[in-house]
Amino acid sequence: MHADLWSFAVALYARPGVEAACLAVQEHGADVCLLLCAAWLEQRRVTLSDERAEQLGAMARPWQNEVVQPLRALRQQWRTPAAADSQLAALREQIKMLELNAERLQLERLQGIAEGWTERDEATAENWLERLAPASIHHHGALQVLRAAAMTTQDAVDGD
Repeated sequence: MHADLWSFAVALYARPGVEAACLAVQEHGADVCLLLCAAWLEQRRVTLSDERAEQLGAMARPWQNEVVQPLRALRQQWRTPAAADSQLAALREQIKMLELNAERLQLERLQGIAEGWTERDEATAENWLERLAPASIHHHGALQVLRAAAMTTQDAVDGD
């Protein structure tokens, strides 16, 4: 099992269809880092509670709003101009790396909150993805893509 959330998230994001699913739900206002954390918690069979979900959301919301989204907005704003300006393109790549680092820090912070949350003995997974996803994407196929990919990611790690 992936011991840390970052390794799990990187492996999951590399699975077929996951990047597209993440970008699709991000367009609907979902925090992809929070959803990757949800998939990780489901795979670890961590018991879901309103208090735990709120702890994760309380950390994630301001980080996304104040750190990740401004970096992403600047990077996206520079997409077209950077195509014609190599110096701006280099700066845009630096912004992209800052955005990725901010997401990694967010995942590390989410993991820090979840440390000590124990796994359940039963083999059933909790419904973390739906709980941490905005209601607007509950019926979006991307959540099922994430859940299925998370299962195959974990199976590959476990050697099943």
